[in-house]
Amino acid sequence: MATLKDVAAKSGVTVTTVSRVLNNRGYISGETRDKVYAAMKELNYQPNEIARSLSKQKNNSIGIIVPHIEHPYFARLIGYLEREAANRNYKIMICNSHAKFEKEIDYLEMFQSHRVTGIILCSRSVDIGKFISLNIPVVSIERPVDVGTTSVECDNYQGGVLAAEHLIASGCKHLVHFSGIENEAMPADARCKGFVNVCEDRNIPHKEVECKADNYLNMEYHSLIESVLLENPEVDGIFASSDLIAAQVIQVARKMNIHVPTNLKIVGFDDVNIASLASPTITTIHQPIKEMAKEAINCLIKCAEDHVVPSRIQLPVTLVKRETT
Repeated sequence: MATLKDVAAKSGVTVTTVSRVLNNRGYISGETRDKVYAAMKELNYQPNEIARSLSKQKNNSIGIIVPHIEHPYFARLIGYLEREAANRNYKIMICNSHAKFEKEIDYLEMFQSHRVTGIILCSRSVDIGKFISLNIPVVSIERPVDVGTTSVECDNYQGGVLAAEHLIASGCKHLVHFSGIENEAMPADARCKGFVNVCEDRNIPHKEVECKADNYLNMEYHSLIESVLLENPEVDGIFASSDLIAAQVIQVARKMNIHVPTNLKIVGFDDVNIASLASPTITTIHQPIKEMAKEAINCLIKCAEDHVVPSRIQLPVTLVKRETT
């Protein structure tokens, strides 16, 4: 059975360097890392993960909690998180909480017992105050966390501004925004603030519609959208807080014989696959999900290595114009 010394000799580096590659610590050039991995593969060397995790009091895994795995936004986010973690020689443990507080607490305790390097929270309700003493780095993505290492967000306010300005520039005179979940404060609520401020500055009539928790959990908005359009027949522009909602607006409009974009223009948010697959394709606010995932993984690993990281990271958004406007 090959040993660490065998790998070092085969790759032409020191045992310490091989150890640093395996534990993902310190700077290692891509060339050196490739040599070590090639030697490990040739010698069929298998690191002892249990021994490594016990010696470090953690293993090379990252716990991730999401409220949905089916939602297009979280599906794409998980994919980018996994890819970025793998690039850094980390594995991920994904837990789907269905936005239930009890499940989130159970998952956090499970992560503790598995000695994860850190936790990425994409869930909206978990209270991590009780985990301060565990000394586990916690990074949140688009979620409010009172106690955590870093929060990674997009510029939600600017997204609302861009959406409203584009709808108005496209000729819309009566706007509706399908916003966040009622009675739940989220960073995404800033989208509504940006939207409202533009409408008020331009003297454009506007209406904000908060969604129910059941709408969010079931990803079902058709009835809500239809009732809003029936009660407000003058509406000619809609800003939806997600591409999922925007796609359902298109479906409801078709059912009600409202032509998009001639009679109703739509802007979504996120720029996930559904935006380019819907018919007509959806004009949307591009959220830099890939870059946000990279920042989250990078901050978590840096914190685990005792580096100083910013408490909040905000990345810019852009408008992607498609057929709904």
